[in-house]
Amino acid sequence: MSFRSDRFGSARVVPLGRALAATAADRGCALPVLIVLHQETSTPGRIGNALRALGHPLDVRRPRFGDCLPDTLDEHAGAVYFGGPMSANDSDDYIRREIDWIEIPLREQRPFLGICLGAQMLAMQLGARVAPHPAGLTQIGYYPIRPTAAGHALCPDWPAQVYHWHREGFGLPSGAELLAEGDDFPVQAFCAGNAFGLQFHPDVTYAMMHCWTTHGHDSLSAPGAWPRQHHFADRAVYDVAERAWLRRFVDGWLSRRPALAQAAE
Repeated sequence: MSFRSDRFGSARVVPLGRALAATAADRGCALPVLIVLHQETSTPGRIGNALRALGHPLDVRRPRFGDCLPDTLDEHAGAVYFGGPMSANDSDDYIRREIDWIEIPLREQRPFLGICLGAQMLAMQLGARVAPHPAGLTQIGYYPIRPTAAGHALCPDWPAQVYHWHREGFGLPSGAELLAEGDDFPVQAFCAGNAFGLQFHPDVTYAMMHCWTTHGHDSLSAPGAWPRQHHFADRAVYDVAERAWLRRFVDGWLSRRPALAQAAE
């Protein structure tokens, strides 16, 4: 499905920071946030912690293991798709269903956030191509990103380097706004209305990093990947900024509401 700007209202980037003065009650914090995970042992990590701190229960679902997704987001404050070792190009039924389902938050203009695989699914729903790096490179570890002018306008104080774990990237969907770019994988963050995609992993906690670098140790020898010790050394340098940015980003992202609902008020 190709991107249609009329589904999202104005394409203008609205700074997330404007929402930070609103109280949790103003945002209707009792509504749960839909959490879509792709492995039995996966957790929403630091994003889940940030959402709970804002007062939102988490409605965790795993379509890969038979959980269904709602027909509307009327009963949810927003939705987050997380990462996983699979590809958005896989032919599994649950992958196709998850990509198709993203049309609901796009149509309803509800807050949607895709992390890594989730961002690739969003990009594919919007008509962009998801593919491995042409030279077979991966990003596993910390790598620099550069926020664009639109990214700075949306949310200040982006971290200089962020945590990645992926072997595929995606193009910028037609009509979407590029928020941050990188070198080997140029599209690092983008938005389309109230839907956001992040190629990197601000959700990763210290415990998750231990788990990933242990169980995914074979991936650390892939072209472009950093050795395990670099993950923890770089975390000591870059994580404070990434954590602070994530709190501000999640707070502002979740405050975004449908244009029609705002007009009705």
